[in-house]
Amino acid sequence: MVYLILGLVLWTAGHFFKRLAPDMRAGMGNAGKGVAAVIILAGLVLMIIGYRGAEFINLWYPPTWTVHLNNLLMLIAVFVYGMSATRGRLRGKMRHPQLVAVKIWAVAHLLVNGDLASVILFGGMLAWAVVQVIVINRTEEWVRPEPGKASKDILLVVITLVLFGVMTGIHNWLGVWPFPG
Repeated sequence: MVYLILGLVLWTAGHFFKRLAPDMRAGMGNAGKGVAAVIILAGLVLMIIGYRGAEFINLWYPPTWTVHLNNLLMLIAVFVYGMSATRGRLRGKMRHPQLVAVKIWAVAHLLVNGDLASVILFGGMLAWAVVQVIVINRTEEWVRPEPGKASKDILLVVITLVLFGVMTGIHNWLGVWPFPG
């Protein structure tokens, strides 16, 4: 669990570096971006290693139907995350699509995992995303981008379905089949 918690701390510190120490980050120039990226990547690697190696300590038994809700929420999360890169009509409908997607992802995974490591990982990521939105909203003004072509939104749906399929395959490869039999 130490690696998992350390990973969460590094992930959070790397993401908050720009907003909590803007003068230090600006003084570092492009190297500041690199430092933040290395810290975030190290945090991600430690979270994965820590989660995979954590002792299973059960806190509750999620109902089996939550797997279906998880899958639906994950499909929505992938779509919402993709809204950040879309140039379609949906562009600008949401200020923080990536962070909203992380929140959806975290809640979806909390619904289907009742162990301590999952609560730490997914609860920690949910807390980080909530605080990140608050900090960004207080420190940066948002200029809503102009909407683009509807055809780009159709492309987003196709990309979402493909990425969801890839993510399902990765889960299967890791030994977690996301669709109950």
